[in-house]
Parts: sequence; C-alpha cells; structure tokens
Amino acid sequence: MNMKMLREAQQLQAKMMKIQEELGNETVEATAGGGAVKVVITGHLKLRSVEISPEVVDPDDVEMLQDLVLAAVNEAIEKAQQLASQRLGALTGGIKIPGLT
Repeated sequence: MNMKMLREAQQLQAKMMKIQEELGNETVEATAGGGAVKVVITGHLKLRSVEISPEVVDPDDVEMLQDLVLAAVNEAIEKAQQLASQRLGALTGGIKIPGLT
C-alpha cells in the first residue's frame, strides 16, 4: 500500500468516526396508534424517550398498549438504521461495509 492510499484510508476512517459520533447526537421519532405512543431514539439506537397518551392507558387492555409501544420502538429503530445507512452510504459511495450500515 503506498503512502497516498494509506493517507486516504486514514482520512476515510476519520470521516467515518466523525459520522458515527454525530449519529449519537441525532434523534429520530416514531409513533404508533395515530400518535398515541411516541418514541425518540438516537442514531446509536439508544432510546431517549417514550411518551404515552393517557387515553390509551386502559388497565383492561394492557396488551394493546404493549403492542403500540413495540410498534413505535421498532419503527424508530428502523428509522435510525436508515439514517445511519444514509450518512455512511454517502461516505462509502453506497458500498455496504459490514458492521457500519
């Protein structure tokens, strides 16, 4: 590997690390049940908040609330993964690098 390629690889690695760091500060939001449950998650897939409208809290139907929370969390995870894929894909030119996207 010549020095130019090594330097380019190091620059690419530095840019990827910066994007990964920025993803930790970015959030995505997802809702379920027409907004009855709202979830906010970071680009690192860390759950920031869960908001539940009081109207959907029914002690006789806990299963529905659980389903709404599950749906919102799964949607938020998918959105965060898409965000990471977009950011890293722009850097890698769309090449899928295992463990990064």
